[in-house]
Amino acid sequence: MGKRILVVDDSSMMRKMIEKLLVNSGHTIIGEAKNGAEAVELYKNLKPDLVTMDITMREMDGITAAKEILHHDDAAQIIFLSNLDEEKYGSDALQLGAVGYVNKRKSVEILDLINSA
Repeated sequence: MGKRILVVDDSSMMRKMIEKLLVNSGHTIIGEAKNGAEAVELYKNLKPDLVTMDITMREMDGITAAKEILHHDDAAQIIFLSNLDEEKYGSDALQLGAVGYVNKRKSVEILDLINSA
């Protein structure tokens, strides 16, 4: 059974690519946000099964947004999708309580992580 997913990325093109990948794999996109502040509000209203979160965004970055979401719901499932240094940010994401960290361009790894969450 597919998951209800909130997609968060400041690039509309990247959001569309992620959404296409997830929908084609049987998941449902219930919302999208272009920054962390929108993500926090949408999370509270939509209560998704999972959030894909970019790190670098204007207004509120993904790390800050994830902290706020996890403060609101410590069972939130957040997967960071970013092109930043996987070693540095990957360990930061896991320490924060995220499900994982994957490079945006690795679609097979993204799907594996989402399906195992």
